[in-house]
Amino acid sequence: MSLQRSGGKRSARSKAKLRFGPAGWMYKDWEGIVYPDPKPSRFDPLQYMAEFFETVEVNSSYYGPPLPKTTTSWVRRVKDFHDFRFTAKLWKRFTHERTKAWTRSEVDQVRAGFDVMMDAGKLGAVLLQFPWSFKRTEENREWLGDVVRTFSHYPLVVEVRHKSWLAPEFLSTLEEEGVGFVNIDQPLYHNSIGPSAHVTSRVGYVRVHGRNYKDWFREKAGVEERYNYLYRADELEPWVERAKEIAADPATNEAYVVTNNHYKGKAVANALMMKSMVIGAKVPAPAPVVEAYSEAVDRYTMPVDVDAESAASSLSEKP
Repeated sequence: MSLQRSGGKRSARSKAKLRFGPAGWMYKDWEGIVYPDPKPSRFDPLQYMAEFFETVEVNSSYYGPPLPKTTTSWVRRVKDFHDFRFTAKLWKRFTHERTKAWTRSEVDQVRAGFDVMMDAGKLGAVLLQFPWSFKRTEENREWLGDVVRTFSHYPLVVEVRHKSWLAPEFLSTLEEEGVGFVNIDQPLYHNSIGPSAHVTSRVGYVRVHGRNYKDWFREKAGVEERYNYLYRADELEPWVERAKEIAADPATNEAYVVTNNHYKGKAVANALMMKSMVIGAKVPAPAPVVEAYSEAVDRYTMPVDVDAESAASSLSEKP
């Protein structure tokens, strides 16, 4: 495949934009920890997140493609945050449900919602997240190639978790096709991909999932249990250095660091810590997060009370 306009490498050297943010923003267990409980009138959690971060990864699009009216609402609600970008997971129909070929109708459903964000300049990346069981076989290489060709007009990044994919020819293929490699932190078991700082397109990408070894592969573990982990500062510091390395690569135009350890807002706490480490100063943070995780975040954050924000811009325009 040829190099795609959406993911190709840049030719001129310039400093890449580095964005930090959590995966998702609508979780019941964030109430009282990330968001105030009770919430003020007309409180908008998406706008509130955009006050503190320049990206969030859309998690719900994994379970089903968002409707155009939904993505239109998302775009409208962050229109005043000019540097803000969404990233979005591709529907699991294309990454996890591989027993039969997808249909044109299913592709069109994805495009209908994503095109709204793309046309508005608010879609930074589309994440193709594959499970650990997706190993580098001929059949799986063909499947991945078909997915990439189908959605090639988006800035694609691919996450694979099995170390069989760490072959030089695979990374070269991603580079040739303009598809970003997702560098991940995950519990390291046999044949799991370890930490890295690969750059294969203009979009650099890091995802940290937590290190909950007890529940990561436990069959009956729920999502909340699997991603229930709060990183210590010393565990995040190497990832901050990798993120800076990715952003400094001449190939990179923009880089994303997404915290996926979302249970009870731990992703928000860790994303704020990493952002502060890069900036070298304390960053504004939701006051409930600082209170809940004070031991971890005190050195890195300045608490902001929602009441002070609600009278300003973030809570004034919910559709």
